[in-house]
Amino acid sequence: MAKKENTTKSFILRIDGDTMSAIEKWAADEFRSTNGQLQWIVTEALRKAKRLPRQKSSAENDAITG
Repeated sequence: MAKKENTTKSFILRIDGDTMSAIEKWAADEFRSTNGQLQWIVTEALRKAKRLPRQKSSAENDAITG
């Protein structure tokens, strides 16, 4: 079985205490981890700004890999 490539990157984020508390509460309200909530916030912001790379459909992937 081929190993799935891990594309997740780690980095340090400095954030003030009040903002972090708000994120932690929001995460708990959504039943997510704080890290998961931060990932969701960033992804949603990128999606709304149309800054996410276009994902290929499975038909396009099949055509490329033949």
